[in-house]
Amino acid sequence: MDLRRFLDGRGGQLAFLTYQHASLVIQCVLVGVVIALVAAALVYRSRAGAAFATAIASVGMTVPSLALLALLLIVFGLGVTPSVTMLVFYATLPILTSAIVGLQAVPAALVEAARGLGMSRWRVLATVELPNAWPVILTGIRVSTQLVVGVATVVAYVLGPGLGSLIFSGLARLGGAGALESALVGTVLVVAVALVLDGLLVLLGRFTVSKGLR
Repeated sequence: MDLRRFLDGRGGQLAFLTYQHASLVIQCVLVGVVIALVAAALVYRSRAGAAFATAIASVGMTVPSLALLALLLIVFGLGVTPSVTMLVFYATLPILTSAIVGLQAVPAALVEAARGLGMSRWRVLATVELPNAWPVILTGIRVSTQLVVGVATVVAYVLGPGLGSLIFSGLARLGGAGALESALVGTVLVVAVALVLDGLLVLLGRFTVSKGLR
């Protein structure tokens, strides 16, 4: 194995693939956050609705990524669309569960006090419940991000963007020149992306979670 020879002249390509991978993950997680928060806001006050949404999220996590990608391939064909659809699906699930748990854990006294001040239900949600549930929601976002970073490598099977192309092209050529190096470099860069994004989310928590909730 000669990593130096493999890396020589590939700096631009590796940087671009790393950027693609990180950008894909960030965008899909952001969409997942929006979907999860809207869904959680609609069901968290209903015990049956919250239980149903949580059950759906738990079942969804058991769906094999390759099987889901194969189904999406039939519908959307190759490229970005099936990749993004699958990643948004997986990104939404942990955030939805954590958002429901976080919103349900907000002390009822706080909610009643806010309602007593004349706040509407949606204003209470935006200014009282969501800020208090944010630490739990942020934990879900961190879990979701790590999950999507890993699953995003699979989209290389449908010609999706990111570092998966390095890993799977290397695995497909094992025994050939540069095959092992390709898979190894791709894997290391995926881990690096995961660590950097998690570090950024930890930093976000320091600036957005009030000291009383830490």
